[in-house]
Amino acid sequence: MSKNRNNGSTTGRNADGTFSPGNPGRPQGARHKVTRAVEELLAGEADALTRKAIDMALEGDSVAMRLCLERIAPTRKDAPVAFELPPMASATDAASAAKAVLSAVSEGVLSPLEATSVMGLVETFRKTLETVELEARVSELEEQLCN
Repeated sequence: MSKNRNNGSTTGRNADGTFSPGNPGRPQGARHKVTRAVEELLAGEADALTRKAIDMALEGDSVAMRLCLERIAPTRKDAPVAFELPPMASATDAASAAKAVLSAVSEGVLSPLEATSVMGLVETFRKTLETVELEARVSELEEQLCN
């Protein structure tokens, strides 16, 4: 059986793959030598390569066209959603908001993925309201104890 070359004594790693004491690994932001070599080769060619891709796209090359269009108008990662959400003035109002989100999904107004995002916002707001309420209660109790 051959020696494990990935975690041997020459790599500075322990048997479990973690760095051994005194070996911090590569510095943060360090680049692989192949990546650096490719960047050096392309350094002065960015304008020419971009012009060539545009020319190819204009000549009808569908791959070049898609590449150019993806840079001009990238696909949206997120879109606004509009539906009725009851106001939230206290942490208990989050239950009503969650019910409204669930109803919007069941009616097809929101997708499950959109609902998940909205529920994350509702939950964060609920936690904020709850924290404010608890802080007020603690302050009130402290005042009662001090008086």
